[in-house]
Amino acid sequence: MRIMGIDYGEVRVGVALSDELKITAQGLETINYNGNDKKLLARLDEIIKEFDIGTIVVGMPILLNGDKATRAVATEKFIHKLKCKYNKINITTIDERLTTIQAHKTMNDLLINKKKKRRIS
Repeated sequence: MRIMGIDYGEVRVGVALSDELKITAQGLETINYNGNDKKLLARLDEIIKEFDIGTIVVGMPILLNGDKATRAVATEKFIHKLKCKYNKINITTIDERLTTIQAHKTMNDLLINKKKKRRIS
C-alpha cells in the first residue's frame, strides 16, 4: 500500500505518491477542481483504487509562529470529508511550513524557468 500526499488549495490540489516501498515520493498530478470538492473526491477515488493507497497525508498550512493560517479552516473541513469518505484509510496531517520556499529553492537549483515554475506550483 502506498502513501498519497495532498496539498489542498482553493483552486488546485497537488497529489504525490510514495513508491511501493514507501521510501520516496513523486508528484503525480495537479487536480484543477475550482472549489468543487465532489469533482476532487471523484478523482481521488480513482487514484486511491489505482494505486492501492493505505495512508493519506494532508499538508496543514501553519504560520511560522505556530498559528493556523487562514486556509487551515478549509483544509480541516476537507480532511473531515476525507475521514468520513475513506474511514478505512489512515488520514493524517503534516506541518507544511516552509515547504513552498523549499520547493522554489529546489526549482531554482535545477534552473527551472519562471514560466515552468508557475505550471508546477
